[in-house]
Amino acid sequence: MTRLGLKRRLMLVVGVAVTVALLGLVGGFNLILGNVLNRDARDLVRARAVAQVDSLRIEHGRLTVGETPEDRSADAYLWTFAGSRPLEQPQAAAAADRAAHRLATSDVRFLEVAGSDTLLYGAPVIENRKRLGTVVAGVSLAPYEQTRKLALLASSILGGLLLLLVVIIARWLLSASLRPVVRMTRQAAEWSEYDLHHRFALGTPHDELTELASTLDGLLDRLAASLRHERRFSAELSHELRTPLARVRAESELALRRNREPHEYRKALELIQSNADQLGRTIDALVAAARYEAGGERGTADAHQVAEEAARTCSGLAAERQMTVQIAPISQPLRLGVDRDLAERILQPVLENACRYGASRIRVGISRENSRIVYTVEDDGPGVADDEADRIFEPGVRGRAPRAGDDKGAGLGLALARRLARSIDGDVVAGHGASGGRFVVHLPRG
Repeated sequence: MTRLGLKRRLMLVVGVAVTVALLGLVGGFNLILGNVLNRDARDLVRARAVAQVDSLRIEHGRLTVGETPEDRSADAYLWTFAGSRPLEQPQAAAAADRAAHRLATSDVRFLEVAGSDTLLYGAPVIENRKRLGTVVAGVSLAPYEQTRKLALLASSILGGLLLLLVVIIARWLLSASLRPVVRMTRQAAEWSEYDLHHRFALGTPHDELTELASTLDGLLDRLAASLRHERRFSAELSHELRTPLARVRAESELALRRNREPHEYRKALELIQSNADQLGRTIDALVAAARYEAGGERGTADAHQVAEEAARTCSGLAAERQMTVQIAPISQPLRLGVDRDLAERILQPVLENACRYGASRIRVGISRENSRIVYTVEDDGPGVADDEADRIFEPGVRGRAPRAGDDKGAGLGLALARRLARSIDGDVVAGHGASGGRFVVHLPRG
């Protein structure tokens, strides 16, 4: 079954609501009109009976007929009974005549004769608390029924015309109201596919349309940010994988160019293995970050052990630079809310960066701050300039401070380290230390 669109659903709701309202109005109007007509007929027949009673004379306890009222109409019927004996009776249908005789001997006041559209009213004639006779008046209900039918037909036609008019107006209003929404939706779909720089920019939301425009602008902003994020990730990935891949290719080509001594092959294979390990760590970290971003479960790790393992990974570079890495002791164990491998791959490039820019020593502090574990990495190097605090986290960007003469990169790189940290609700920021550079790594607490 095809589902109705929003416009058709709204039209259906409006049509049903207006139809129910008009049915209620038409029904209520005709019900009230019927009651009014019924009351008028009863008042009329009662008045005729009372007028006839006033025209009667009572002589010596006997009822006699006086002058007949002159306002009698063609549809009026009058019977005058002395007891059950008729003194005066009109030319009426047999059913009406039988009903009039029944009223003359009963206490019933009103009686509607079935099949003849006649309403009868019996007014007793009482003298000294003694009922001497009865006057029965009748009136034809045909004009009232005709009025009721005409009113029902006219109100039904008027209700139908009103319903048609409301539906036409509602359709026009809905089309006019939804037209900007349809246009904005199509524009947003087109922009999201071809050009994410366009925005509706209708200002502060003050109605439903501007609120929709603001929502779509926010959606386009998030799409643009996601696209920039993916492009930046691709740049970071290519930046981090380019160097080890180039080294693997260069070492293998150099080893195969001519025959070498066994120890030379061993050295080449060790270099290839080292670069392959670096590639593996990069890929593992990216897979772990992607798993967390997709809502996968997070593990836990000991914060101090993570720092020791990251320092051990950087020990070769630290020894080459003749630097000491000191990890401050902690009074109580602290747990990270993230796998150990991923935490190490976030902290490792920060330590490697400190080894390359520091002079002689590196200090790693570990503390707890609300729901996070904070690593503070300080070195005695030149530090980070204020205008470079954010730029050094961009792929391929290095600070102006002098660094070691090697060009081996910085492990996963500061850019990728920050991205991995932010993928698990953490962060990596740069600042000024007491005597050099200072980096702060925030990771979730377990």
